[in-house]
Amino acid sequence: MKPHRTVSALSLTFILASSALAQTNWSAQQDHQNMMEQLGITSLRSGADGMNPQAANYQNTDEAKANPCPNLPDPLTLKDGAKVTTPELWWNRRRPEIMEDFDREMYGRVPAHVPKVTWEITRTTNEMDGTIPVLTRTLVGHVDNSGDPQITVDIQLTLSTPAHAAGPVPVMLEFGFGAFPGFARNRTNLARGFPGGGPRWQDEVSSNGWGHAVITPTSYQADNGAGLTKGIIGLCNHGHPRQPDDWGALRAWAWGASRALDYFETDKTVDAKKVGIEGLSRYGKAALVTMAYDQRFAVGFIGSSGEGGAKLSRRNWGELVENLTGQGEYHWMAGNFLKYGGPLHPCDLPVDAHELIALCAPRPTFISYGASSGQGAEGTWVDQRGSFMAAVAAGPVFRLLGKKDLGTTTMPEVNTPLIAGDLAWRQHSGGHTTGPNWPTFLQWANRYVQPAPAATP
Repeated sequence: MKPHRTVSALSLTFILASSALAQTNWSAQQDHQNMMEQLGITSLRSGADGMNPQAANYQNTDEAKANPCPNLPDPLTLKDGAKVTTPELWWNRRRPEIMEDFDREMYGRVPAHVPKVTWEITRTTNEMDGTIPVLTRTLVGHVDNSGDPQITVDIQLTLSTPAHAAGPVPVMLEFGFGAFPGFARNRTNLARGFPGGGPRWQDEVSSNGWGHAVITPTSYQADNGAGLTKGIIGLCNHGHPRQPDDWGALRAWAWGASRALDYFETDKTVDAKKVGIEGLSRYGKAALVTMAYDQRFAVGFIGSSGEGGAKLSRRNWGELVENLTGQGEYHWMAGNFLKYGGPLHPCDLPVDAHELIALCAPRPTFISYGASSGQGAEGTWVDQRGSFMAAVAAGPVFRLLGKKDLGTTTMPEVNTPLIAGDLAWRQHSGGHTTGPNWPTFLQWANRYVQPAPAATP
């Protein structure tokens, strides 16, 4: 008989710490493989190639092949087959059904007890947005990590409000790409668009009587699979890998935007009932997820969000579900989403982008894209038409809730805005940016969000 060995409390602590450390340092490849094993998936289909026209898997741009499963899930039909005919049925039954499907199959669940965030103003400066004097605060949101001191999470945010406003002002919150502090990249060429030129979006917003804020999503959740055992997702999981229905980066980034809104509710210069959310590309996806899940956001400006955002996942055009299930982008989504790039098909998804847009109703939502062709265009990867189709299919929910949809099922020409309703659309002639659509967005949004009058300096 082997002798019984005892493990001291100190040794046990060391073993547990070493185990957690090994898990924390997983690569994206290791984490991706672990999720596949959890789901019993042995292989995934390759995504589309958007760069090499000679590639066998080059992206499809043939409309005749773009809709292999044209019948979308009906946002106004309950799972038991009954029709949703009243706002009460939407709010009490159908909307929760749709959210459950998105939680489980696409974006993942936010843990029930996410640690508290404490905000600290680290710097206050007087600046100029064009000719408008603004008060800018640099903030850090410290996430309570007492449950796992090895993982530190801080949310980086700046907030600027007109210095001479007579009262609290509306604020547009952007998911920003720039470095912190200062967001130099975001505040120059990226803000103007690709290519550059024109006023910064911050100048336009300030001239409109609004404030503006920029949050850095990667400050609290990395944009890669290796970061899933770190950041806010890793903190909540104590450094362990995700379960299949745990949240991905898009939900985590949206969570951070909601915590910024928590702070705005305490800031006397901000009208917290008039805060909008804006993002471009992957952050356009995050902005749409934020708008859908947090009903406190008053207006959404969704820029070139593509697959995983406003684009119909059932479409075979440009970026595909299979791109999002690969090692480079799977971290945006719940682990369960990998199934739809392997044993299941995108057509098997219980929900699609039109229902994500519908979750924003009845609040005003502006879908923005650049042109698919022409000089400086953003190309076909983001599937502008598939996103327009999704916006059209979301219309019945807006109408059920007493709001106006796009007003047409015909996609308009580039630079032709559809802004008569509460659901809006414009495809500008520029590239992968929201820059050229800011004036149209503000013109439209002013119907819903009236700024406070300016005071005499």
